[in-house]
Amino acid sequence: MGEAAAFLVHDLKEGFPNGFGLKSKGCETATVIGNKTYVVDGGCDDSILSFRVQVFDHSTGTRIDPVVLGTIPNPCKGHSAIALNEDRILFIKGGSPLHDSFWFLEVNTPYVQERTRSLGCEVVAWSKGVRGTVEKPIVVSGPSGVGKGTLISMLMKEFPSLFGFSVSHTTRAPRNMEKDGLHYHFTERNAMEKDIKEGKFLEFASVHGNLYGTSVEAVEVVADAGKRCILDIDVQGARSVKASSLDAIFIFICPPSMAELEKRLRARGTETEEQILKRLQNAKAEIVQGESSGIFDHFLYNDNLEECYKNLKKLLGLDGSVNTCTKSIPEDFDLPPIVHSVSRIDNKIIITNRASNLKNESRKTIVLDLTSLKGGAPGRTRGLDVYPIDSVSNGSNMINQLS
Repeated sequence: MGEAAAFLVHDLKEGFPNGFGLKSKGCETATVIGNKTYVVDGGCDDSILSFRVQVFDHSTGTRIDPVVLGTIPNPCKGHSAIALNEDRILFIKGGSPLHDSFWFLEVNTPYVQERTRSLGCEVVAWSKGVRGTVEKPIVVSGPSGVGKGTLISMLMKEFPSLFGFSVSHTTRAPRNMEKDGLHYHFTERNAMEKDIKEGKFLEFASVHGNLYGTSVEAVEVVADAGKRCILDIDVQGARSVKASSLDAIFIFICPPSMAELEKRLRARGTETEEQILKRLQNAKAEIVQGESSGIFDHFLYNDNLEECYKNLKKLLGLDGSVNTCTKSIPEDFDLPPIVHSVSRIDNKIIITNRASNLKNESRKTIVLDLTSLKGGAPGRTRGLDVYPIDSVSNGSNMINQLS
């Protein structure tokens, strides 16, 4: 069993070129990946760590203050840092509840590479580690009047605990009884433009001078609730989502014919002749784009609503089961403060509480399994599995098996 690639700053050589000096107070870690050292320095205040990131580039001998994207972890009293796969660093926060104990600093993932090119500077990004997995989000597109809204409503009504909608962002002002966070996330244009630039939006569009869009965070919030997110967006929005980091299922709903689509639009009686003709023109363009773009994984023809809905359920594998990882440790389980040791065997991290020895207790050990990691910045890294090893003897046997 090898020790994890985690180092305290005082384990490094004294001093760096160009005045890159580091304090050693037990609240800093320096992790080497390639020719760079990533230093997380809390500027400790009463031993509370606030996760400030600096980078030392050994090839140029310079210190860099990177652009830090993502949600910065909550303060803690100490942490361990472990390099993973040359593209990210795992941080284990001491003295934190299990749901807030594991974070990833991405330093060379595809998202960070793209943001580095876009912003033209050094970029790192935080991503929260989340136990378990959820089913892939569903992107549903189709021309106006095709019945996709009705199909989605049927799905939500039959399976209310399995599906949820993301709440879109907009820069327009609320109308009538609209509530922030329920109907839309109402935001300032400058703030939304900044988030778009940082890659926090899956898709966006300008409509009548206002911005509308779907953020990564809005989709993640649905997943955090254990639900599968449904995105009802047009073909152009689906194209943007397809180009993003979101791993989704893309479904296009087609009308049986343009004549039938026109009949449905006219039957609604809600639009003028000019509006109907414009919708039909847009529908033709959307159908052509949908069928030729390579965006969509599946096409459903809504010539009969009940039959189309049956096919949609079959496509989504709705057999009453949802694949999630078993949570074998309660969420109120807290990791000890910095008095713990961390080691690594392949994709498994062994965390041992050394403080328990001081109380004449057997060492408490947990295993963090990283085998099924999915996602990442700017949202969540999902797929963590955590399970305990209760005794020293069982722990030794377990570790021997892992090796």
